[in-house]
Amino acid sequence: MTLQPGLVVTHRRYVPYSHAHYAGNLVDGAYSLGLFGDVATEMCIRTDGDEGLFASYSEVQFREAVRAGDVVEVTCELVRVGTRSRGMVFTLKVLARGAATSEDPGAAHLLEEPIVATTAAGTVVVPSRSTHQ
Repeated sequence: MTLQPGLVVTHRRYVPYSHAHYAGNLVDGAYSLGLFGDVATEMCIRTDGDEGLFASYSEVQFREAVRAGDVVEVTCELVRVGTRSRGMVFTLKVLARGAATSEDPGAAHLLEEPIVATTAAGTVVVPSRSTHQ
């Protein structure tokens, strides 16, 4: 199999209120990075038949808040293929947001335009191909 940049893996997830870490139901930045690790794991399984190991993040930007009650979409795009390393770029977008009130505690709404909340680039390493053949 020839690996080529351009493959994209996408996950969607509801952010539970149990993950709220700060006032205003804010979720800490580590939550986004954890989701990036999950989507990178699927990418490595798809490309190399192995979960891989994260080596580094670069260019991490926390652009907007992620809140409990959000529905987020996390994407990972393969942008570089080395012998054992894989370069990836990540984006976390908020697609829906909780809008609870005392009268309607379960209220939520879809956003007209997704909010790009977190972006990053990262490198993972995978075992040499000879160990999986």
